[in-house]
Amino acid sequence: MTILNNELRTQGKTVEEAVKRAANQLGVSPETIKYEVITEPKKGFLGIGEVPATIRVITKKDPSELALDFIDSLIENMGIEAEVSMEDTSDGDKLIRIYGEDASVLIGHHGDTLDSLQYLCNLAANKKADENDDREYTRITVDIEDYRKRREATLRALAKRMASKVLKYKRNITLEPMTPYERRIIHSEIQGIDGVTTNSIGQDSNRRVVIIYEK
Repeated sequence: MTILNNELRTQGKTVEEAVKRAANQLGVSPETIKYEVITEPKKGFLGIGEVPATIRVITKKDPSELALDFIDSLIENMGIEAEVSMEDTSDGDKLIRIYGEDASVLIGHHGDTLDSLQYLCNLAANKKADENDDREYTRITVDIEDYRKRREATLRALAKRMASKVLKYKRNITLEPMTPYERRIIHSEIQGIDGVTTNSIGQDSNRRVVIIYEK
């Protein structure tokens, strides 16, 4: 048996035998196997020149497994020493954690490289194999060395500090451009502070939060 890029290959003296072997490996009934014959069997003469049947079965991996494969391949190709694990989040999504001294290179300035990595990871996880692929969309969050937790704490502290300035000087303050994820943290923190509110201005990568004096 050989599995490569969601492709399972098995051999047997006959095509039927190769199909049964594939079904046993996948734990399914042979009748449910969809396959392509790569090599037709040949009996040969007195055992000489005998060729087994080879079939190819396209297997469907869980989106979270595809995401892990993508991360593992990327880290290996970059020569980064790191440990990768995955867990369920409280809202039913998947969280991939990466730990390692060299892994910080994947974070980037204010997490911009990490966000790009997460975007590509979601593309890899949810790419449809064909038009009959009925897998549901799985949202993948990627975190490196607990960066997102530390960044969230920093942003919440920033929101409180800037809100205090807005209340003190009674004028609006515009923050630096942030990602949608970071802006949501600011909006969330400001909601619990009386006398101020928030709004977002700008477009694309230049979009930023304005902390507004309500009175």
